[in-house]
Amino acid sequence: MERNVGALDRNVRLIVGIALGAIGLAIFAGPLSNLGTVVGAIALLVGVVMLGTGLTQQCLLYQLIGLDTSK
Repeated sequence: MERNVGALDRNVRLIVGIALGAIGLAIFAGPLSNLGTVVGAIALLVGVVMLGTGLTQQCLLYQLIGLDTSK
């Protein structure tokens, strides 16, 4: 699989991924536990996916729709 995530897109994904991961962990750890475990799980999952696509610069959805922000 070729890289299809550009520099700006990568940076946004990394920042959003870290933020959502932190929110997900905060929900599970207690400070934001009133938001519920489902919201925490979704935030954590989306955060991990965003971090993964940002670190590898590869996005399966982009590949499926033919989008390439790396050029």
